[in-house]
Order: sequence, then structure tokens, then C-alpha cells
Amino acid sequence: MEPRTRLYRTIWRWHFYAGLFVMPFVLILSITGAVYLFKPQIDRWEERAFTGLPTSHRESAESQVERALQAFPGTQFESYRLPERAGDAALVQLDIGSGNMREVFVSPQGQILGSLDPDWRITNVVFKLHGELMLGTKGSWAVELAGSWAIVMILTGLFLWWPAGRGAAGVIWPRLRHGKRAIWRDLHAVTGFWVSGLVLVLLVTGLPWANVWGQAFAAMRAELGWVKAPTDWVVAGEQPHAAHDHSHIHGIAMPASNVPLSAIVAKAEALHLDFPVLIRSPGAPNSETPQIDAWTVKSDTQNRPQRVTILFDAATGQELSRATFADQHPIDRAVGYGVAWHEGQLFGWVNQLIGLLTAAALITLSVSGFIMWRRRKPEGRLGAPPAQRHPARIGGVAMIIAGLTTMLPMLALSLIAMLVIDQMILPRLPKFKTWLGFA
Repeated sequence: MEPRTRLYRTIWRWHFYAGLFVMPFVLILSITGAVYLFKPQIDRWEERAFTGLPTSHRESAESQVERALQAFPGTQFESYRLPERAGDAALVQLDIGSGNMREVFVSPQGQILGSLDPDWRITNVVFKLHGELMLGTKGSWAVELAGSWAIVMILTGLFLWWPAGRGAAGVIWPRLRHGKRAIWRDLHAVTGFWVSGLVLVLLVTGLPWANVWGQAFAAMRAELGWVKAPTDWVVAGEQPHAAHDHSHIHGIAMPASNVPLSAIVAKAEALHLDFPVLIRSPGAPNSETPQIDAWTVKSDTQNRPQRVTILFDAATGQELSRATFADQHPIDRAVGYGVAWHEGQLFGWVNQLIGLLTAAALITLSVSGFIMWRRRKPEGRLGAPPAQRHPARIGGVAMIIAGLTTMLPMLALSLIAMLVIDQMILPRLPKFKTWLGFA
């Protein structure tokens, strides 16, 4: 057998096992990712009962916060979100204890219209499904592992797709007149070719959120002196609100300040920052104002390059500082662009459309791969491509694998686990080993 043929079949086996493992995850992540792309529209729909309200006889922002605190006794003021449009309710976020929050919607006239638990809002549930399968840290490990093997799947798929002298049919576009087998094969290969670059970008830009990779990246940032400001993305498994201690403002509707909230609201409205714009009170602990006596105005838009954080002196109302995306370390800016692209918010609806098409292509790859597997799967076996009696020379491939394992710790750990299983467990389970295709 020619060396290239042996190498092809070896890569095929890697692609098969990687694809079979990641297929369920790809379906879940594609569907949830496609939904999350439209977070602004979904959030707006979820808040539809709190929009289009009369704007006459408006009450002050202080009065709106007071009404929210009266409606939920024993809670503490966390932040005030400016209405996106005239006639929208203000959102007053309250800390109800143990790091749990409540979003209270107050009409311009001070009427309590309703409240939502932010942890169970549609897009927050979708986000947790997408990043950690609603399983916390362990779920994040599973997603990160699947993402790492998805990179292997894409790279091995590109190797298998490589034309090697073939024409464009079945390579650039599918052949539609060569039977079902060729159609499914071409649909899988051609779709994989066209979407591979976008998928790799999505996989790489999703790593900063992953638990193991994200924590390692944070440690490297600190070690190399890249930290100029706190990150504006959350690593899976972290609880940003749980560590807050609001005991010093417990029971106080509004903090003592010479400058009222309504004055800060007026300043924030004049800035025309990207929605959502949050105002935090002086003394409320957060990453931007570590307990200094200042109002914080922050654009928390998903389009990271447009984010701005401004501090206003609580005694005079004068601007103390302004932090923009350009002030961040270049590494953080690169991650910020990637995160905004991943969430579909960097270029507005164009970015959303590209993300949606990418998700649809991933679903197509999973479905076509599953059908091809089921059509060729023999009875009583997994259906893996046959193992080679004489292993192929994979010098260049081994170097690529070594590079990937250096950058993807979960991939490295899984390969070690696979080696241990292959050498110590499978020999004791000959029938299972045969079923897997390792014998």
C-alpha cells in the first residue's frame, strides 16, 4: 500500500473518531449559538410588555429606584439601566441576597410593571447551555473538550477533502447525479470546505470563555504583564456576583451623594452610548470602581469595541476617568474583537447572518456525517475505518498534533487518557476493542 494511502486511511480514522465524539456537541452548540446570535432581538421581545409606554409626567430616576425597592423589601440597589428608547421602562437591578439578582421594570411614571430573574431569561439560559450545558464547570470541561476535538475534526476533514488532482465536482460543489452515496459524501465534504475557516474562527474565539483554557489564559496575562484592565468576558464556572458584599449599603435606597442619580442619568443620556447603558451607585463593588466614591456609567454592549466606562465624582459630578476599548492591552482587544464576532455583534446583521449560515453548515455536516456512518456501519461493530497493519509515517502530522496539544490542554489530557485506555483497559476487553475498531 502506498504511503499516501496509508496516511489517508490513518487520518480518516482520526476524523471518524473525532467526528463521532463531537457530533452531539456540534448540534447543541450550533442550535444554541444560532439562537444567541439574536440576543438583542430576543431580549427586546422578552421585554415587549415594558415598551411603548406614555412619556408624560415622568418621575425622577431616584423615585423609580425607590419604587423598585419598596416593591421588593430587603433588597439592595445594584444598577439602573437607561431605557433604550423613549417610552421604554427603566430597568432597576436589585440584589436580593446570596449574589442573586432581580430585574425590576419601572414605567416613566414610576409604576412597577413586572420583574424578571436574570438567570432564567431566555438568552441567559441559552448562553449557559452553549457554554456549559447547564452543568457548571464540568459542563464547560465537556464543551471545551468537544471544541478541541472539533478543531482536529476540521483539520483532518480538510486533509481528506484535498483534491489531489480531482476536478471541481465533488470538491467545490456537490455531484448531484451520482447516486445517494455520492450526494451525501459531497454534501459533507463540500460544506466542510466552505465553512472550515469560519468554524475554526468560532472555535478559537470561544476559547477565552472555556474554564481550563480561560483560566490558563488569565494566568498567562498576569504573568506576562498584559493586564491593563479587567477582562470584559466571563470564564465558564465563575460567578461574578456571588463574591459581592453589599453590607455597607444594605437597606439604603440610594447612596449618600451630593449628585443625584437623575443628574448622572442626564449626563449618560447626553453621551449617546451603545445600549445597554448601566449606572452603578457610588460604593457598589464592581470591577471598574473598586469601592471609590464615584458613579459608574458603562455601555455594556456586546460589540466590545464600542464599550465605554466613565466615572463621575459623587461629590461634584465631574468626570473622573474614561476607559474605552482602545485603552485595553492589544491582546485583550484582539480577544474582544473575537468575542464580538463570535456573538454576532461586530458587524450588526451581517455578522448575525454569517453566524447563522455557519451554524446551519455545522448542522449539515453533523447530519450528513451521521447518515454516512449509519449507511456503512456493519452489524455488531462501530464502523470505524479499518486499522492499518503497518502504521503510516505521520512525521508532519505528529508535529501538528504536538502544536495543538500545546495550545489545547483538554486535547492533550484526552490523548493521554486515550493512550492509557488503549494500553491498560482495552486489552482486557477484547470484544469491546474489536467493536471499537482497534483490533
